Amino acid sequence: AEIDQLEASIAKLTEDISELTKAGAELQAAMAEATTLRQGEKATNEVTIKDAGDAQTAVAQALTVLKEFYAKAGEATALLQQQPESPEIFDSPYKGMQSENGGVIGM
Repeated sequence: AEIDQLEASIAKLTEDISELTKAGAELQAAMAEATTLRQGEKATNEVTIKDAGDAQTAVAQALTVLKEFYAKAGEATALLQQQPESPEIFDSPYKGMQSENGGVIGM
C-alpha cells in the first residue's frame, strides 16, 4: 500500500515537473518576444528623439535668421524713392505691423 502511494506521488510530481517545465519554456518565449519588441521600439524612439533634437536646432537657427533679418529690415531704405523733401509720413524708417501681430515669428 505504501509502495503504491509513493509510486502515485512520484507520478504526480513527475507530471507537475512536466507542467512547470512547459510553463517555464512559455515564459522564456514570451520574455524573448517582449525583449525583441522593446528593442525595436527603443530604436524607433532613439531615431525620433534625434529627429526632434535636429528639428529644435533648425527652428532655433531659423528664428535667429528671422530676427536678424527683421532687425535690419526696419533700417533698410533701399526701395524708398529719393525725393528732395520727404513727406511728413516718412519721418522714420518703415517698421511694418510687426509689433501688433508678433511679426513673422509670432505665427
